[in-house]
Amino acid sequence: MSYASSKNPSGLLLAVSVLLLGAGCGKPQQAAVPAPVPVRTLPVTEGPAMPPLEFTGVVAARDELRLSFKVGGVVQRVSVREGDHVRKGQVLAQLDPTEIAAQVEQATQLAEKAERDRQRGEALYADQVIPLEQLQNLRTQAEVAASQLRAARFNRQYAVISAPADGVVLRRTVEERELAAPGQVMLVVGRADSGFVVRFAVADRDVVRLKRGAALQLRLDAWPEQVFAAEVRQIAGAADVASGLFEIEATLAPTTRPLATGLVGRVRLQPEDSGAKLAYVPIGAVLEGQGDHARVFVAEGDIARRRDVQVAFITADSVALRAGVKPGEKVIAVGAPYVEDGGHIAITP
Repeated sequence: MSYASSKNPSGLLLAVSVLLLGAGCGKPQQAAVPAPVPVRTLPVTEGPAMPPLEFTGVVAARDELRLSFKVGGVVQRVSVREGDHVRKGQVLAQLDPTEIAAQVEQATQLAEKAERDRQRGEALYADQVIPLEQLQNLRTQAEVAASQLRAARFNRQYAVISAPADGVVLRRTVEERELAAPGQVMLVVGRADSGFVVRFAVADRDVVRLKRGAALQLRLDAWPEQVFAAEVRQIAGAADVASGLFEIEATLAPTTRPLATGLVGRVRLQPEDSGAKLAYVPIGAVLEGQGDHARVFVAEGDIARRRDVQVAFITADSVALRAGVKPGEKVIAVGAPYVEDGGHIAITP
């Protein structure tokens, strides 16, 4: 036996190989278990059944003073520019006084002459030289001339524009040596003590859902991470003829930020509803949406379970659902595309 094996080594190797193969086939192999998928979960919350309203708004000073000259004339001096801070009583602009001074002088001379004529008439009437009617006419002329003098002096006062309150110059529409018409707006000043408002426009379907005193939130492009609180102050009673929209004004709560007229942001407010509630989930939790149908994954311990849901509406950061999940359940908000129904998950902070 030992002799035969030594003479045929290939036969011995073949026999050993067959034995090892047989032993391998007789032992069952274990299937590899997939590692749990790391995910992050968030609770299903409850919210109003009506979507929030969002509009583009512009910040402005609550009180904007539009300043002008009462009389026309040539602008002699404008001492401020847009953005300048002004104090109450500060002279901002004035007209060339030459023409106005001449008008005051003319009215003064006419008033003095009319007064002399009246006095002379009083003496003549006392001497019965002139009738009462003529004296009354002289008295009327004197009163008219005195009124014209007062008007000329009043107009002279308003040939100079002074700041009616502390504030900042928002707009300047005139330059020196230009001809200004009576009542033409020369400067617009925002009062520093009046606070700020945000103005926006809404369609007719939205204006009926707004009420004075409603709270709203404002996010400005200048500080996108900060939310500013505001309250609806005025609602237009009629739509703008050009746009067909209703103008809304909301008062901003005091803030330490240096607000300025013209800042643009997004206004968001929640209209009043009937009190019905819907389930809210993060946008990242909703998958495979088609129409108002979609699906989410709910975490049941370390197992992911698929749920079919019905979408009511979508907001900036969440999705409102009519059916499929309940408030308090945990939905997979991060990692949902990588899990399967019944698959193992590892919840991370």
